Amino acid sequence: MNSKTLMVQGTTSDAGKSSIVTGLCRILSRRGKRVAPFKPQNMALNSAVTTDGGEIGRAQAVQAQACGLVPHTDMNPVLLKPNTDIGSQVIIHGKVVGEMNAVDYHAFKPKAMEAVMASYRRLTQAYEYVIVEGAGSPAEINLRDHDIANMGFAEAADCPVLLIADIDRGGVFAHLVGTLALLSTHEQARVRGLVINRFRGDVQLLQSGLDWLEEYTKKRILGVVPYLRQLYLEAEDAVARQQVKGTDRLLHIIVPRLPRISNHTDFDPLRLHPQVNLQFVEAGQPIPPADLIILPGSKSVRSDLQWLLAQEWEKTIQRHLRYGGKLIGICGGFQMLGQVIHDPHGIEGPAGTCPGLNWLDMSTTLEKEKQLFEQQGTLTLLSCPVSGYEIHTGISEGPALQSPAIDLGVKNDGAVSPDGQIIGTYLHGLFNEGTACQALLAWAGLEAPHNENFYTKQEAGIDLIADTLEKSLDLQALFPSVGFTTR
Repeated sequence: MNSKTLMVQGTTSDAGKSSIVTGLCRILSRRGKRVAPFKPQNMALNSAVTTDGGEIGRAQAVQAQACGLVPHTDMNPVLLKPNTDIGSQVIIHGKVVGEMNAVDYHAFKPKAMEAVMASYRRLTQAYEYVIVEGAGSPAEINLRDHDIANMGFAEAADCPVLLIADIDRGGVFAHLVGTLALLSTHEQARVRGLVINRFRGDVQLLQSGLDWLEEYTKKRILGVVPYLRQLYLEAEDAVARQQVKGTDRLLHIIVPRLPRISNHTDFDPLRLHPQVNLQFVEAGQPIPPADLIILPGSKSVRSDLQWLLAQEWEKTIQRHLRYGGKLIGICGGFQMLGQVIHDPHGIEGPAGTCPGLNWLDMSTTLEKEKQLFEQQGTLTLLSCPVSGYEIHTGISEGPALQSPAIDLGVKNDGAVSPDGQIIGTYLHGLFNEGTACQALLAWAGLEAPHNENFYTKQEAGIDLIADTLEKSLDLQALFPSVGFTTR
C-alpha cells in the first residue's frame, strides 16, 4: 500500500474533509516535506484559476496555499459545475469538455478516471506526499459503480484512507459504523483509522463511546478534533454565513442567494470585515434596506435573472438606486446589468435571448470558449490597485464599456454608470486586496473603513487547523516515516 499517499474520506458531505486535508498539508509543509493536495472529482460552483490556465475547485487552491504551492489543474483533474438539478458542466484538466446529465456522466466516468490517474501519477512523481480529499461519502450505494471520487480511487491508487465523521451533526457513531458496514471487506481494510470532528466539550465524556467504537469496528480512533468557532477557510461550495462580530459594524450589504450562485467566496472579505453587515437573501425572504447591493456570479445567468425578477429584486434595486444606494455586479451579475443576454449555443440551457436589467448600456453573448485569467489592474473610479481572476463564457459589448471599471493595462474590464452609482466587472476576488476593499467600502458610504488584510486571515485559518490537528491527531500513525512523536 502506498504510504506516501493518504486519502481523507467523510461519512457525509461537509464532514470536514477539506479542512482536515488543508491542515495536514500545512503540517507536512512545515516539516519541509514536498506535499501536494489532490481531489479526484469535485462538484462545486466555487472555482479558482490555475497557473496552467485552467480551473479547479477553490478548496484545492486553498490546500495548495497550505503547501506553499500555486494551484495546478492536476490537483483537481475532474470538476463538475452544476447548472441544473440533473446536469453539469464537465471540466477535465481545467478545460470544459461538455455538458452532461447524470446518466451521460456515469457512462463517461471510465474516461474521467483516466484523467484522474494521469494527474495522480504526475503528482506522485513530483512530490513526496499526496493528501487526497474524497467527495461526499464512500457509502453512497448508487454511486459505487465506476466510482472515481472515493474508494474507487483509493483502490486504483492503492492508498490508505482516514475516515472522518462530524459529531456536531449528531449520530456520529451510526455514521461511522454504517459507513464501514457498507464498504467491501477489501475497502474496510484500507481504513487506517477514524477521526471524530467538531467535538464540543470535555473529550473525557466521549471516552466510553470511543472505547466501544474501537472494539466494535476494530479500527483505531486516531483523533477527536474540537469544534473551532473562529476557523476561517474558504467554503468548498456551501454559502458561509458566519460573520466576525464587531462593535462598529456600520455598512449594510445584501447579496441575493441565486439558485446557481458561483464563486460566493468573493464576499468572504466583506463577511469577515468588522465594519460590515453582509446578508445573503434567500428566496421568499424580505429584502432589507442596504447601503450596497451586490449581484454575484452565476453558473446559469439567464435562469438566475428570471429568479431575481420573480423575487422582485428589480423593484428593490430601482428604489435602492433612487435613494442613492450603490450597486455592484460581478461576472454573471455584471451581465445581468446590461440590456440583453444572448445564449445562441445553449451554453447554460436552451438557446435563446432574454432582456437584462437595463442599467448599463451593453449586451452580452455567451460563447463556447471560457475566459480564464488571473488579473491585476487599477479601479478607475477609485484609483487604487486591484487583483483577482476571470472565469466566464460571456463577452460583453456596448457604449457602457467606454467607461471601464478596471484598467488592466493591456485591456479594460467592466463598466461604471455615468452617475457613478453602479460598477460592473468580470473580476472575482474584487475585495481581497485590502486597499481595494477599503476604497470600495468608502465609495459605498462607509466612513473611515479599516484596511483589512484578507491574506493574513486566510493564513491564520490554515495555521489554526494545522495547529489543532497537531494536538488532536495521532500523526505518527498517519505518517510513520516523518518522525512525529507517538501519542
